[in-house]
Amino acid sequence: MRTLTRAGAVSAVAAAALLVSPAAHATAPGDNGTVKIHDATTGEELRKNEPHVCEFYLDAFGFDAGQQVGWRIEAWAPTADVKGETVKSGAFVLDAEGHGRTDDMTLPDGHYKLFWNFEGEHGSAKHKVFWTDCEEPEEPEESEEAGEPGVTPSESAVTPSESAPAGEGESPAASPGPSAGEEVAPSSSPSAQGGAGGDLAETGNGAPVGLLSAAAAALLAAGGYLVFRRRSKA
Repeated sequence: MRTLTRAGAVSAVAAAALLVSPAAHATAPGDNGTVKIHDATTGEELRKNEPHVCEFYLDAFGFDAGQQVGWRIEAWAPTADVKGETVKSGAFVLDAEGHGRTDDMTLPDGHYKLFWNFEGEHGSAKHKVFWTDCEEPEEPEESEEAGEPGVTPSESAVTPSESAPAGEGESPAASPGPSAGEEVAPSSSPSAQGGAGGDLAETGNGAPVGLLSAAAAALLAAGGYLVFRRRSKA
């Protein structure tokens, strides 16, 4: 009876150990936390992961109080020139609630993988893959037909009288006349002094001379006639 009783007690203890062991392993110190990738504008209290960021930080939750953490970020395919190359790393101590965060940081646009190691871990490092993309969208180019800023259509338009040459369907602009009270210099051209080519002026000046010559000839003829009659009577 005593042997059976002892055997039953040993079996009960072994069964209890098997039932408790998985639970104890699942809640082992150090393995019960998580880490997230956060955009720099995301609050620390939000337990969400953001795999596409520009400026970002690492945010840890649910680890042991005061736990020492070491982390590194490696370049990852398909954008890594050298796979496994560490591009950033650091270490810090979590607070009394097992929470902590890194400073904000940036990386060249590409694909990366975070490895998160901590004091007392029983498995492999926790990890996250993520992308960084900080390219700004391109601004639309200004149209070449658009006018210069600050210039109205009335200021930039060219009127036909300023640009079109005379004789192409556009009448040339008339010359402005003399203003009131303005002295006008006499023209030296022949047309302005006596008509086209100066013919009228020459005819007008020569008319009195011809009349005088005719009158003189008539007087001489009359005088000669009188002299002739007197001689005939004598």
